[in-house]
Amino acid sequence: MSHLNEAQEQAVLTDAPRILVLAGAGSGKTRVLAHRVAHVIQEQGISPHAVLAVTFTNKAAREMTNRIESLLGMPARGMWIGTFHGLAHRLLRTHHNEAGLLESFQILDSEDQKRVIKRIMKAGNISEDRWPVRQVQSFISSQKQAGRRARHIVDNGDLYSQVMIRIYNEYEEACDNSGLVDFSELLLRVHELFRENPEILEYYQTRFAHILVDEFQDTNAIQYKWLSQLLHENNSMMIVGDDDQSIYGWRGADVTNLQRFRNDNPNTELVRLQRNYRSTPNILNAANALIENNQNRMGKSLYSELEQGPLISRYSAFNETDEARYILSQIQEWVSFGYPKNEIAILYRANAQSRILEEVLSHAGMPYRVYGGLRFFERAEIKDALSYLRLAINPNDDASFERVINTPARGIGQTTVGKLRDIARERQSSLWQAGQIAVEEKLFSARAVSSLSMFFQLISDLSEQAAKDELPELVHATLMQSGLWDHYSQDKSEKGQAKLENLEELISATRQYIIENENGLVREDEIRGKSERESGVYSGIHEHFERSFNKEDHFSRETMQPLVEFLANAALEAGEKQSDQNEEGVQLMTLHSAKGLEFSVVFLTGLEEGLFPIHRAIDDSDSLEEERRLCYVGMTRAKYKLYLTHAEIRRMRGRETYQRPSRFINEIPMDTIEDVRSGMTVQRPQTAAATPKYKRDFRSTKILNSALEVDGYKLGDRVRHAKFGEGTVLNYEGKGGSLRLQVRFKAGVKWLAAKYANLEKI
Repeated sequence: MSHLNEAQEQAVLTDAPRILVLAGAGSGKTRVLAHRVAHVIQEQGISPHAVLAVTFTNKAAREMTNRIESLLGMPARGMWIGTFHGLAHRLLRTHHNEAGLLESFQILDSEDQKRVIKRIMKAGNISEDRWPVRQVQSFISSQKQAGRRARHIVDNGDLYSQVMIRIYNEYEEACDNSGLVDFSELLLRVHELFRENPEILEYYQTRFAHILVDEFQDTNAIQYKWLSQLLHENNSMMIVGDDDQSIYGWRGADVTNLQRFRNDNPNTELVRLQRNYRSTPNILNAANALIENNQNRMGKSLYSELEQGPLISRYSAFNETDEARYILSQIQEWVSFGYPKNEIAILYRANAQSRILEEVLSHAGMPYRVYGGLRFFERAEIKDALSYLRLAINPNDDASFERVINTPARGIGQTTVGKLRDIARERQSSLWQAGQIAVEEKLFSARAVSSLSMFFQLISDLSEQAAKDELPELVHATLMQSGLWDHYSQDKSEKGQAKLENLEELISATRQYIIENENGLVREDEIRGKSERESGVYSGIHEHFERSFNKEDHFSRETMQPLVEFLANAALEAGEKQSDQNEEGVQLMTLHSAKGLEFSVVFLTGLEEGLFPIHRAIDDSDSLEEERRLCYVGMTRAKYKLYLTHAEIRRMRGRETYQRPSRFINEIPMDTIEDVRSGMTVQRPQTAAATPKYKRDFRSTKILNSALEVDGYKLGDRVRHAKFGEGTVLNYEGKGGSLRLQVRFKAGVKWLAAKYANLEKI
């Protein structure tokens, strides 16, 4: 407790049954959540398994678990700490019968969901050109998030409603027949499980004495519903969120859920965490002023006790190339001061902005990484292998069947697959069952029947091996027997070899998964102890669910095959949009991807009307406020130095357009900004004229006064060369006899050795 400030301590120690912690950026909310869990366990004697902690990313769940373990000095891996989807999956595995699911149900990721929808649309002669699959996916997801099945949607008589309801209805049937659930279905199914099984709901209401929810501003309607179902007069709930950081409205997040929670629970205690431990006061003053332009905020103002820090630099570029080159020059400067490259981030509103940035960084030999590329379980070769494994435990999985029926090629073309779809539709069966019918009744050519028979035998063999082999051996056998290994081995390019390395890594991943689950989980009855069992809490009807819970909690081999567990974990990981831990190199990412991260130096780029805020938000007040929150999030990622850049001309959609600076720049106080015009000439506001420039030595975190000058040269100096004429110093490296200067002349940008260039200062 000695590490907590007054507001944090209040949040941890309060006895209020309903608590809303309004936690500003960098205010230590994870610390509060972990200490709250440790407090109720250690000081109030609550069982670790009477705590439910909900996060939005697996990374956040792991961080919270590690902190709790550190505070308690005991393993926490068996506790109910996880994402909404992960916890929903855990509940449905335990109560699959009551939820109307097969025991071996599988999670359908976005790509496989697309395949199922495409198959339905093709069978129904619904044009993908007129009704894009992504639009259908969005419709189905939004309806499930609102808690609506296809049968609940009112047909307004318009063509759009009729087509969408029809596809949604057939999609539900296809998933039920194949034992599949998508991500939105996980949440909806748990809501229905609680609603239709009051004894199960009562069990979990009694079981979970303390419920904690992180990032509450990002919850959608269905998440709010099933959290509300768990609320009981004898349990407590702490929600942590920040209405100023709600930036996912486009995917269903409802920022008003924070206020709705207070309205639904009138005695909610409100705690504001406003002390920021990340950013300098100058950055926070700018961010506070920006976000105050939003209406209907719950209200808070961040402050910091760090050094004031340098002013925010605003660079007005001629075009996007000039913008990128300026950013590069500043990055090189920071790197020369000892800053690690992965402590420097370039943030942008649209993915397309990264191209010119990547090009300039690449040409300069500056290592970089685009944050949020394809993750391991999203790669094609991995998804192929996982599809074979999914078929081994559930051959009626249509999405997996379609993915690998002809991968690698085995003479089963699209025509044959199309006929299988027709049979499946006619007989209301899965594609696997349709194939069995086609083979038995010899409905196809002899070659097609032979190829199908061989495929069925392969899956049957893998099913037998799944029942007896260890998971790593099973995966190895699958790669070899399916032909995937030979298929990818034929590609001798670096890309082909990388795919083989990924398949090898899949085997390693299964080994690691087995080790973690055998060694990392602690039996609940060893932690809970005898006295609690005798207290009567787990008496009567609860004992039935306790037995079911214990089996699931131990990940018992008798109740859930390791393969089923691993495939579920892989699907959840593939659905996770949070990227892997940073690698060495400058970080490039969208502003949405930057949520939850922090960097010493941040470049916020493309601050132009129509680009940021994005053009479709300008005439909509709610969307504009979300854009402003997105800018606020971007600014508060910076720990020490923040740059704002924009261009006068930008090539968009193939043509150059004149751009106006973003309104967000004008909403930032001028005394927090220094203007850096094209040509690198620094112009300060009068109020900041006497303010010295500072640089932080990253390794010692000591603040140093620096004139940004080396051997008499500094950025922006005008110089004259005997051959190239007048120019501007853009960058430098080295010092003394090895000093090299980068100078922009009319003839182009040149690197010159200062010792021999004989430059004359103008």
